[in-house]
Amino acid sequence: MNILIIGSGGREHALAWKLAQSPRTGRIFVAPGNAGTATDGTDIENIPINPTNFPALIKFAKENKIGLTVVGPEVPLCAGIVDIFQSEQLRIFGPNKAAAQIEGSKVFCKEILRKGSVPTASHHTFMTGNEAIQFFDDKDRDNPIVVKADGLAAGKGVFVCSNRAEAVDAITRITKKREFGYAGDRIILEERLDGQEASVLAITDGATILTLQPAQDHKAAYDGDTGPNTGGMGAYSPTPVVDDTTLHWIEEHIFVPTIHTLKRADILFRGVLYAGLMLTKQGPKVLEYNARFGDPECQPLLMRLQTDLLDIIEATIDGKLHQLTPLQWDNRTAVCVVMASRGYPGGYEKGFPIRGLAEAAQVPNTKVFHAGTAIHEDGTIVSNGGRVLNVTGLGGSVSEAKLAAYTAVKCIRWDGAWCRKDISDKALSQT
Repeated sequence: MNILIIGSGGREHALAWKLAQSPRTGRIFVAPGNAGTATDGTDIENIPINPTNFPALIKFAKENKIGLTVVGPEVPLCAGIVDIFQSEQLRIFGPNKAAAQIEGSKVFCKEILRKGSVPTASHHTFMTGNEAIQFFDDKDRDNPIVVKADGLAAGKGVFVCSNRAEAVDAITRITKKREFGYAGDRIILEERLDGQEASVLAITDGATILTLQPAQDHKAAYDGDTGPNTGGMGAYSPTPVVDDTTLHWIEEHIFVPTIHTLKRADILFRGVLYAGLMLTKQGPKVLEYNARFGDPECQPLLMRLQTDLLDIIEATIDGKLHQLTPLQWDNRTAVCVVMASRGYPGGYEKGFPIRGLAEAAQVPNTKVFHAGTAIHEDGTIVSNGGRVLNVTGLGGSVSEAKLAAYTAVKCIRWDGAWCRKDISDKALSQT
């Protein structure tokens, strides 16, 4: 079966790498892909089509006898790529436009959580920045609060504020300076929750829910969870902060009522439902939902997944997840370290030659997934984004997995390369 993967990041490289392991997979095409997908085997090929150019993608799928399309990023999902492909009788994995609203609109997400009695932070929604600021003045507030742009903002439209001054600055950036464009048409002020964060992903066909192994992401830019929020500076799986009892509770009290509430709204969710959670003293609460594999959580999860991913995806599309045998996992820990460009998550430069990739590839029990990379006209691999590489290691313990990942990291250099040094240390403190 020929497969088309939509996207260009580390998640898409991991999906291509894992799907290539299926004996039923033929050619894999990645639109547009990156230097990693361009060089990771003869059966994986990049095609220069933008993920939101739906007519070109449909034309390519038909001409190349694509049996399955897998959507990585949120933007094409929220723009309705699944609906359009299905209207052309093309098989595609991911939620439709209505279901993808759970990520595309934080206001919509909060409404679903409220109707389903799913635990989450209390919040208020505002149409303008002035209304939000007036809310502070009326309440005489100077407490910690979270300010969120309603729409998609590449993981950057969320501000964790310690006081009114920081909150007003965040509101101004979202609604008046329009740093996130249309994503700031509405704004949410949310109670700030305290505790450990965790990521739990589930694959669902709208009836059966397969809850995946838990992971823990590192959103803050710098060591010790300091600095601005990013798209994610690293992740590891499994995490001791979510034991089996907690995982079952999350499935029963978070995933099940969410899927049922969507169904009552005549929305069938088929695909990956990602719950970003805060593990509070009162129990797990939903911070956000994503409608696709998380990035970088996808990388350590797929490093550990032993069940054929193609079988899982096809069963989801066909509504037959209940027929699958239990998922099989590598019992080892996987740690993923994101190597980023100088300046990220702010402005950064591109085009720096990356050295040491061949040496990193020789480190046992590791895989370097490319995120923001490209191939220069002279054949060298260069940096081409904020998050550039996702270096992932496997080990019999968290310490061994971390050592494997950072051993490979030390092999790699480019001008301005940096990473957090403490990915997975939270797990070490729990054990």
